Amino acid sequence: MVNSCRKLNCNIYIGFYCSAIILPLICICSQFSQPTIDQFTKDPGAFPVATNGELFPWRELRLPTVVIPLHYDLFIHPNLTSLDFVASEKIEVLVRDATQFIILHSNGLEIMNATLQSEEDLRYRKPGKKLTVLSYPAHQQIALMVPEKLRADLRYSVAIDFQAKLADGFEGFYKSTYRTLGGETRTIAVTDFEPTEARMAFPCFDEPLFKANFSIKIRRESRHIALSNMPKIKTVEVDGGLLEDHFGTTVKMSTYLVAYIVCDFNSVSGTASSGVKVSVYASPDKWSQTHYALEASLKLLDFYEKYFDIQYPLPKLDLVAIPDFASGAMENWGLITYRETSLLFDPKTSSTSDKLWITEVIAHELAHQWFGNLVTMEWWNDIWLNEGFATYMELISVNATYPELQFDDDFMNTCFEVIKKDSLNSSHPISNQAETPTQIQEMFDAVSYKKGACILNMLKDFLSEGKFKTGIIHYLKKFSYRNAKNDDLWNSLSNSCLESDFTSGGFCYSDSKTTSNTLTFLGENVEIKEMMTTWTLQKGIPLVVVKQEGRSLRLRQERFLNGVFREDPEWGPLQERYLWHIPLTYATSSSNEIHKHFLKSKTDTLDLPETTSWVKFNVDSNGYYIVHYEGHGWDQLITLLNQNHTLLRPKDRIGLIHDAFQLVSAGRLTLDKALDLTRYLQRETSIPALLKGLEYLELFYHTIDRRNISDITENLKHYILQYFKPVIDMQSWSDEGSVWDRMLRSVLLKLACYLNHTPCIQKATELFSQWVESSGKLNISADVLKIVYSVGAQTTAGWNYLLEQYGLSLSAAEKNKILYALSTSKHQEKLMKLIELGMEGKVIKTQDLAALLHAIARNPKGQQLAWNFVKENWTHLLKKFDLGSFALRMIIFGTTSHFSSKDELQEVKLFFESLKDQGVDLEIFQIVLETISKNIRWLEKNLSTLRNWLLISI
Repeated sequence: MVNSCRKLNCNIYIGFYCSAIILPLICICSQFSQPTIDQFTKDPGAFPVATNGELFPWRELRLPTVVIPLHYDLFIHPNLTSLDFVASEKIEVLVRDATQFIILHSNGLEIMNATLQSEEDLRYRKPGKKLTVLSYPAHQQIALMVPEKLRADLRYSVAIDFQAKLADGFEGFYKSTYRTLGGETRTIAVTDFEPTEARMAFPCFDEPLFKANFSIKIRRESRHIALSNMPKIKTVEVDGGLLEDHFGTTVKMSTYLVAYIVCDFNSVSGTASSGVKVSVYASPDKWSQTHYALEASLKLLDFYEKYFDIQYPLPKLDLVAIPDFASGAMENWGLITYRETSLLFDPKTSSTSDKLWITEVIAHELAHQWFGNLVTMEWWNDIWLNEGFATYMELISVNATYPELQFDDDFMNTCFEVIKKDSLNSSHPISNQAETPTQIQEMFDAVSYKKGACILNMLKDFLSEGKFKTGIIHYLKKFSYRNAKNDDLWNSLSNSCLESDFTSGGFCYSDSKTTSNTLTFLGENVEIKEMMTTWTLQKGIPLVVVKQEGRSLRLRQERFLNGVFREDPEWGPLQERYLWHIPLTYATSSSNEIHKHFLKSKTDTLDLPETTSWVKFNVDSNGYYIVHYEGHGWDQLITLLNQNHTLLRPKDRIGLIHDAFQLVSAGRLTLDKALDLTRYLQRETSIPALLKGLEYLELFYHTIDRRNISDITENLKHYILQYFKPVIDMQSWSDEGSVWDRMLRSVLLKLACYLNHTPCIQKATELFSQWVESSGKLNISADVLKIVYSVGAQTTAGWNYLLEQYGLSLSAAEKNKILYALSTSKHQEKLMKLIELGMEGKVIKTQDLAALLHAIARNPKGQQLAWNFVKENWTHLLKKFDLGSFALRMIIFGTTSHFSSKDELQEVKLFFESLKDQGVDLEIFQIVLETISKNIRWLEKNLSTLRNWLLISI
């Protein structure tokens, strides 16, 4: 059926629609829990009041499951002049239990009319019965009150006419604008529905479990095109010279994956090996920047179809660069939308980091076509099943399709980044309760994406790549077009069905033929579900403490807490009831073998076959845990690195650097010991390891610089420029070398110029002058563009010229580099002008305001400016960004998390308390307060140590 569905033939679509709607009804019903007895008539006082003063018949945030949608017939007519839309829909529903009402989601829509037809009405063409519509905005719900009870096990058709303005923000059905090369501003209309914004575009059952098929029609002007999830099957002319596009019926999917766009974009297209047409769309002046995305999409789609052994089920796949977009991208089935920086590649201004990012994002969104779209989590508490898997599949797919990008070496940073958050007490479990739209939005964070990916990578390393791959393929096939939860994944990874057990539809129906849930590992039984729930249902990351005593290794696990020390009174209570089942790996001086051990108790002992001079746990950093070596363990490893660092794998050297500095923040290792570990870096040949060591030194510099502690900043600056002088002097200002050569160049030269290294400043100034003299036409290496622009932005003339070029540039990659450079100015009036332009949203788009405020806050001259702006303009920011949105969280964290004094902590705390008094309480508040407290603690404990270490070292 999937193969025939690729033919653009009306009869094929009708046949597919029938099979998709009628056949799986039993499966649909089985996924919904039985509804409780309707209490509305028994206890009306317990129910809320609708906007018209009548009682609203439903009081829960989640929709009742007595009525299930099967098919939406949706018509939309946006007006890009008046910036509104009129629309209508017919929803075919199945009633599972007799009911007097139907509850739907609706947010900000004006309902004009609603009618109901039974199967009998449809058969005899009787007119629909008018429905009373009640609205309860607090839950974003409407109730359709029927004149007589709907009968169980029958289908009905609900017709609704509605209208609304195109949204001003980035959610629902919203307007986006772009400027042409000639200076004309043009408007497009685009959707973005995840997680709970489909209800802003049409009344619907807006929860992931309510999967249905969608048939969409869009009316437009002839100068525009319309795009949706499925290919267009016909266009008809209607009154007023307008055109109406009819799109094929979708496969069964959740509402948040529905998408449609009206625009005037151009595209480039190609065909995948399986016959899927892939197209990349962008505004006409940026069409030339779409070619790399097409190449990457075709390669990645081919890879996923083979890897998953499941064909992409739609006839086409569109990728569209949207001028105004809140996140990086959105995986709408068949119509993926992207921020321009995440899709468009300009060979002249896009750096190697930009290319890697674009490839990662495309890989992520294409993985979602299986993980998320084909198989969807039952509820948002398990969003990690979508996002964690898509992030993990970036690693697998990019390594396979673009090995030259060496993404495998960068994946470790994915885990290191989330550890910063997960080691705070304010973190949350991967699978976490979320009910309100704000709580659901907050689930889209580093824990769901990055920790989810990291524990999957650890599980793959534990099970073996082959068994893990087999398990996830079984998971995808078993739950295709359905919803799944945590346990379904663990069962699929434990129960390896035989190929003969799978029907042609991909279901393993014979439980008697599955193997046991229990796997054998090193002679002992390991229950996958039991093991993995310790990683998904409790927050945090374990610390594995290793103490070598002769040929014995004493092991102990604790909860790793950043900024909380063992001597603190709260440390003990925060350790209670935390226990992980940890698949350990380790290497020793006496063997090349990778040893394994399964730690599922608080303490354990390992007996080595022979004496060893050193031991290193967490081989290649595949495990999601920190390791601390008590006794002489760290001294042995530091000696090893100084004598012959190549005896350890490059990833193990990176892991040691990371863990050492994390342990400093937890009070388990002294800063001078961690710094001593980095002394070998002059001989380091692995660029990722070199960059990891440099990252911490740069972090310390910025921390001290923001506090204006001049003696340490001067000495640390001198140490960095002296210690890394050989490698700095080796750098050219070109694009030559491998991906990591180019990344090293970008990082080193940026830091050298920031530290006012004379040769760096001179070269950047020279290139900037030449670029200005050429009227911006000189081609400068994309990897050093940001550095050149940043140096040029330090003069008034240079800053003004860059701002002018920002408005003219057609490259989103270049605009990002220019905006960063502008944010490094030492003049507060210039920084304030940038913020004002970001709030205005014309020259600097609102989508870039969060990143701009973050950048300005990292500038010592702008840190207080950015924070004061947020405090004074909070209500204005709420008009631009949803509460709980990633942008608002980024603004809060970006303008506060670098603070490191008690006065700053108190100021932030008072502001958050004032917001709580207004009913605003976000998870990010506690994260910020913990982060600032951690910064204060770090300085109190380590400032004098750093000062003394530098005096000895320079």
